[in-house]
Amino acid sequence: MNIRKITSLTALISFVLILITSVILYIVPQGRIAYWSDWHLWGFSKTQWGNLHINLGVLFLLTIFLHIYYNWKPILNYMKNKDRQLKIFTKNFNAALLITIIVALGTYFMVPPFSTFLIVSENIKDAGAIKYGEPPFGHAELSPLDSFIEKTGLNLETSLNKLKAAGIKIENKNQIFLDIAKNNNMTPKRLFEIMQPEKKETQATLLPEIPAPGMGNKTFLQFCNDYKLDSAVLSNDLALKGINITNDTKIKTLAELNQITPIQLYDLIKQVSGREKL
Repeated sequence: MNIRKITSLTALISFVLILITSVILYIVPQGRIAYWSDWHLWGFSKTQWGNLHINLGVLFLLTIFLHIYYNWKPILNYMKNKDRQLKIFTKNFNAALLITIIVALGTYFMVPPFSTFLIVSENIKDAGAIKYGEPPFGHAELSPLDSFIEKTGLNLETSLNKLKAAGIKIENKNQIFLDIAKNNNMTPKRLFEIMQPEKKETQATLLPEIPAPGMGNKTFLQFCNDYKLDSAVLSNDLALKGINITNDTKIKTLAELNQITPIQLYDLIKQVSGREKL
């Protein structure tokens, strides 16, 4: 066996696999969405894809180091001038360094086209949030059942009765929500849906003290529809406070345009709508 050939071929294979895992992690929903909806692709969860990406990356780096070791002389030749003198900052090296700096600075300052790749990824992830749904709070699936019920404002006895009526097996009220879902072959999202009380369409929904995860990625109109708010009346009331609103703009973007934080905008919405949770 030839170690040099094995090194090069391992680097090639791991590079191709890293490329695949990179594309998948580029489009995968945000962690809170993936864990809540038990997202899988080709049998792998988000965590498994991430673990695979990391270990393939380590393998790729190791083979690259070996590749550099076996090709050290040609690499040194790349950094020699016309007089065959070793010089790090050759034209070729400077060009490579300049390209790297441009990409790094373009990403830092979010300048197109570098920002475009990030924005596209964010839009894909936002679409995933709409498709799979948001959890009621961060890492909700890891909460004990009684704590989950308390944080979501549900009634413990009513929720347990609904789960029992649906044939859901529960060891005790301290069992982790995710474990209950897995033991009953369903997603945490579906389990939560079973526990939900029936809502009247005409009933106004109070705004919680803390906004739900993913609020910033919803448009103003989507946010108003979620909480049965009149978007026209609310935007006019906010205008009186100097806040300019457009229905099809995301909450986080509206906050940025009005030079406030999304949380501050949310608090203003609670004030003018009169939907504070007492």
